[in-house]
Amino acid sequence: MFKLSSLNLNGIRSATSKGLEPWLAQLQPDCICVQEVKAQADDVAGKFENLADLNGYFHFAEKKGYSGVGVYTRHAPSDVVVGYGSGEFDAEGRYVELRFDTPARKRSIISAYFPSGSSGEERQLAKYRFLAEFYPHLTALKGQREFVLCGDINIAHQEIDLKNFKGNKKNSGFLPEERAWMTQLLNEAGLVDVYRQLEPTATDAAYTWWSNRGQAYAKNVGWRLDYHLATPLLAAGARQHAIYKDVKFSDHAPITIDYDWAA
Repeated sequence: MFKLSSLNLNGIRSATSKGLEPWLAQLQPDCICVQEVKAQADDVAGKFENLADLNGYFHFAEKKGYSGVGVYTRHAPSDVVVGYGSGEFDAEGRYVELRFDTPARKRSIISAYFPSGSSGEERQLAKYRFLAEFYPHLTALKGQREFVLCGDINIAHQEIDLKNFKGNKKNSGFLPEERAWMTQLLNEAGLVDVYRQLEPTATDAAYTWWSNRGQAYAKNVGWRLDYHLATPLLAAGARQHAIYKDVKFSDHAPITIDYDWAA
């Protein structure tokens, strides 16, 4: 089994101070994709390059204390791709791809952090620009290799993916245009929402993010914003999943899926 996890850290320094590394040592994943590292290369050097015997590879944002993604792995990649070739969004540290290629197979693990539009119209428009240029990148990649993209997508796709869907229809993260993009990615581009493949009707148990307002976590008023999006061949190997909520490392919960990729 290949154990693959994903977690929005909301700051690597904060998450590690709340017990992330002991949890990783117990979980023993093959890879964990992380988002919102909120650090620069100098901050990570000598402190966070390795966690629980996993080696980290990163895409840092140019802006200090902002965004940033990484993949920690116990298997050495054959190649590392930092950024996806965007003139606008690569500066924000939103994409790192680890390739594990053999003569017989081409496979990638991607950590991605989609923009949030919740701060206002300007960032919502930026989010739409990101979606517009990221879609063809994913479809082209799908034609070249198998991959699993893990990350904070900042979109709740269906009504069952958030507690208060009626009250959020005009809010970023559940806008019709965002949801339509996800539908197109799954139905036309042919990627698989792996969690929904395993749990097609789960509601409250599916949430991975909670607002810091109004006791949302205690009341489980959450959203499912963190995904594993896979090519069909790799998705077919998904066997079991876990959303870990016993310890709160950040405002997100890690989602882990075990894959049987031996075939």
